[in-house]
Amino acid sequence: MAFQKPSHTFTKIHLKALHTNNFKILFALSFTVFINTLSFAQDIPKKGKTIKQSVRDSVVVSTDSLLVPEISEKSQDSTLTDSVPPKKDLLENIVIYHAEDYTKFNQKKQKLYLYNQAKIDYGDMNITSGSIVIDYTKNTVYAKGITDSIEGYTQKPVFTQGNNVVEPDSIIFNTETKKALIFNSKTEQGEGTVIAQITKKENDSVYFLRNAKYTTAVDLEDPEYYIKLRKAKIVPGKKIVTGLANLFIYDVPTPIGVPFAFFPQSETQTSGLIIPSFGEQNDRGFFLQNGGYYFAISDYIDLAAIGDYYTNGSYGLRLESTYAKRYRFRGNLGFRYENIINSERGFPDYSRSTIYNLRWSHSQDAKANPNSRFSASVNLGSSTYYRSSVNQVNTGAFLNNTLSSSVSYSKSFQGEPQVNFSLTATHSQNTNTEVINMTLPTFQGSVGRMYPFASKTGSKKGIIQNINLQYNIRGENRIQTTDSLFFKKEMFDDAKTGFQHTIPLSTNFKLFKYFSLSASTNFNEVWTFKTIKESYDIAERKTIKETINGFDSFRTYNFSSSLGTTIYGMFNFEKEGKDPKIKAIRHVIRPSISYNINPAFDRYYENAEVINADGLTEGERDVILSNTDLEYTRFQELAVGGSPSNNFSSSVGFSLSNNFEAKVRDKDSTATEPKKVILLNNLNFSTSYNIAGDSLNWSPVRVSGGTQLFDNKLSLNFGATLDPYALDNNNRKINQFNIDNGGSLFRLTSANATASWSLSSKNGDSKEKDKNLEENLRSGGRADDLFGVSEDFANQQINNDDDDKEKPPSDHYNYKIPWNLRLAYAVNYSNSRRQNEISSHSLMFSGDIELSPKWSIGASSGYDLKNAGFTYTQLRFERDLLSWRMNFSWVPFSTRSSWNFFIGIKSSILKDLKYEKRRQPDITL
Repeated sequence: MAFQKPSHTFTKIHLKALHTNNFKILFALSFTVFINTLSFAQDIPKKGKTIKQSVRDSVVVSTDSLLVPEISEKSQDSTLTDSVPPKKDLLENIVIYHAEDYTKFNQKKQKLYLYNQAKIDYGDMNITSGSIVIDYTKNTVYAKGITDSIEGYTQKPVFTQGNNVVEPDSIIFNTETKKALIFNSKTEQGEGTVIAQITKKENDSVYFLRNAKYTTAVDLEDPEYYIKLRKAKIVPGKKIVTGLANLFIYDVPTPIGVPFAFFPQSETQTSGLIIPSFGEQNDRGFFLQNGGYYFAISDYIDLAAIGDYYTNGSYGLRLESTYAKRYRFRGNLGFRYENIINSERGFPDYSRSTIYNLRWSHSQDAKANPNSRFSASVNLGSSTYYRSSVNQVNTGAFLNNTLSSSVSYSKSFQGEPQVNFSLTATHSQNTNTEVINMTLPTFQGSVGRMYPFASKTGSKKGIIQNINLQYNIRGENRIQTTDSLFFKKEMFDDAKTGFQHTIPLSTNFKLFKYFSLSASTNFNEVWTFKTIKESYDIAERKTIKETINGFDSFRTYNFSSSLGTTIYGMFNFEKEGKDPKIKAIRHVIRPSISYNINPAFDRYYENAEVINADGLTEGERDVILSNTDLEYTRFQELAVGGSPSNNFSSSVGFSLSNNFEAKVRDKDSTATEPKKVILLNNLNFSTSYNIAGDSLNWSPVRVSGGTQLFDNKLSLNFGATLDPYALDNNNRKINQFNIDNGGSLFRLTSANATASWSLSSKNGDSKEKDKNLEENLRSGGRADDLFGVSEDFANQQINNDDDDKEKPPSDHYNYKIPWNLRLAYAVNYSNSRRQNEISSHSLMFSGDIELSPKWSIGASSGYDLKNAGFTYTQLRFERDLLSWRMNFSWVPFSTRSSWNFFIGIKSSILKDLKYEKRRQPDITL
C-alpha cells in the first residue's frame, strides 16, 4: 500500500463572463463535441473494448443558470482512451490510526508520528505499539516500544495480519511491497513459539528467520529448553523448515540434533507417522515399539495404527480410535494383538502364544435423545492377556480375575402406561478358569404400573384404589464357552434360549393409622426351546441327560405380604441453664414382618428311566435305586426363569432396622442450629421361620451394620451370621437348639468387617488422579490405586495437568507439604463347622506426597496379616519439569518385579523427543 500526501490537487477550470452571446456558446460546445467524437490521440488504440474512465474530477462548477457543467481539461485529455490501464489508488483500504498522547504530521519530512498506545488498522493488517512512525516518502512504517525509566522497555509492537501474530521488539514494514523486517520476535506456531533475532517477512505466507529458537516452554524469557534453528523458513499454519538444528537445555547445547528438520504446523488435526521407540527387553532381544501411522479421518473420529517388533520374532499390532460429537456421543475403541515368543526354538523353555484384547467404551449425551439411550463398555479377549502383554504394565488389571462387557440399547414410549424395552449383550469371563458366559442378546420389555381402580384425579386411598399391576418380559440367548472355542461356531452348539413373562399384582394401604401393609401376588410363565430327558444307567451308576429340542413352557405363582411401621425415639440431654456438647440422640426403628407362600409344582417332576439293569438281581437293583434320587424336572438348566420347585414353602420373615443420629453443639459460634452427626447409619437384624418345614425351621440371624466417622473420612461396615442350631460330633447341623445342647443362644458361624479411611492434608486431596486410573478402569481394574496404577507405554506423553501454568516456575519447595493416604482393612471369620479360623485378614494402603508443586512420590502396597507377608507393591516417583515430564515406577519384589523410567516433552508435536528405559516382568506363558 502507499500513503497519499496531505496536499490537494485541483483541476483547472475556465471561468467565463456572465454576459455573453448564447449563440457563440452553443457553437463552441458543438464544435468541441464534434472534435472529441472524431479525433484520436497519437497512440491509436486497437479495435476492441475500451477502458472506461476510472478517475473523476472531485470539483464540478456551474457556469450559468442552465447549470451546464464546464468540461475540465482533465476530462478532455485524449490519453483517457489509452490502452495502458490507469494506476491503482495510493490507498486500497481505509487507514485508521490512533494514539493516546499525540498524533503529529511533519510536512517537511512527510512523516506521521503516533505516540503512546499507538494503533494502525489497514485492511487485515494491524499494528499496536508504543511509538509508530509513518514515512510517506518511502512507504514504510516504523514501530517500536517506549523506554520508561521505571518500567523499562514497554509497549512492544504487536503485528497482526490475518491469523498470524508477531510480538517483536521493533518492526519495519513496507506498505508497498508488504515486506517487513522484524527484530527479536516471538511468534506462536501451533503448540510452540518461535523466538528469532531477525525475521524477514517476504509476503503474507512466508517468513525467513536467522538464529531462531523453537520451544513449547511457558516462560519465553528464560525457556528451559529450545531447539536452535540457524536458518529457517516458516509458512504460518503449514510448516517450519530448517537447516542444522540441535537441542539446548537452559542455553547449554546438547549433541542431540539433526542436519535438517521439518515441523508440521496445522490448526486442524492431520495424519502422519508415529516415530517408534527402541530398546532391549529381557530375552526377546532388541525392539521397536509403538511405531505406526496416525489417521486424522475427520473432526469427529481418528485412528492410530501402531506396531511393535522384537528381534526374536515377537510382534504386536494395535488399533486405537477416539470419536466424539458434541451433544450427541463420545467413545473410544481399541484392539490389541500380540504374538509372543519366549526363548529360541530348540530350547526347552521355548514357547509361543497369541493374545488379544478388545476394548470399547461409548456414552451418549443425555441431551441427545431423552427417550432412547445407547451405551457400551466392552473388555474381552484372551484370559492371559493382562498377565502376558509385553507393552504395558497392567498393574490394576492382572490382579482382577474377571473381564466383563455390556452393550445396551433402551427406548421408552411415553404415554399412559409407559412402555419400555431394551436390548443388551453381556459378557463375563473368568481369567482363571477361562470360562466365558455371554447373553446374545437379552431382551427386556415392560408396561408401566397401572391402577385400574384409581380415580384419574386426586390421591389413591384404600386397598382397592392402590391395586396395581405390571407386565414384564425377559428373553435370553445364553451361551457358555471357553477361550479355545470363543468366536468359533462350536460356541453356539449349547446355546440356551427362553422367555420369561411376569405379571405382579400388588396393593398397599395404612392399617390402624401407624402401620403400612402391602400384599402382592406374582404370576410367572416361562417359555423354553430346549428341555432335557434323564435316564439312569444302573450298571454305571450315573445319570444320562438327553437334550430335547422343541417348545415347552411352565407356569408358577406365589404370594407375599409385609407389615411395617416406623418408631421414633429421642433422648434429650439439654437441661435448663446448661449447654451440653451432645444435645440429643435420635433413634429410628423400622420393624417389619412378612409372610411368603411358594406352592409346590409337582406336576412338572417325573422319575428318570432306569436302563442297563441286565445282570443285576431285583434285590441289588432295589438297593441301588433306594440310595439314588431319580426325580427330576425337564426344565432344569434353563436360560431364564429357573426351574419350578417341588417343595411347598410357607415362611414368616422378621427384620429390624435401626438408625442412630446425634445433635451436637456446632463449633461455629454463629450457627443457630445444632449439628447433626450420624452415629450408626444402619444396624439391621433379619431371620425367618419356615412354617411348612419338618425340621430346622429357623433360619440363621443375619446382622449387618455400617457407619461413617470423622466427616465421612472413615467408613465402617460389619456383618455376622448367628445360627440357633447345634452341631453333632461330625460337625453337621442337627434339629436341636444350641442352647439346649449346652452352648450359647447362637453360634457365630461367620463374621466380616471392612474399613476404608481416606486421610489428607487440607490441600492434599485437591489434585485429581492422573490418566493411569482411567487405564485401570478400562482394563477392568479398580477405580483407586490400592492395587497400583497401570501404565500404557504407548501413551506416556499424555498430560492432563491443566494447573501447571498457574504455578510459578520458581517454586522449588513447598513448606506445607500436601499429602493423602488411603487405607482399606478387611477381615473374615469362619466357624460354620467349628474351624474357628480367620479365613482372610489384610490391610491395603496407598498414598501420595507432594514434596513440592513439581515433585511427588507415591506408593501402593498391602500386608497379609494372616500369611505375614507384603502384597503387591508399587512405588511411584514423578517430577514435573515444566515443559517436560519425568516419572519412575518400580515393583520391587514378587514374580512381576519390574521398573520403568521415562522423560519426555509434554507437547504432542514434540512427543517423540523422549527417553525411556524399562525392565518388564519375566512373563511365563
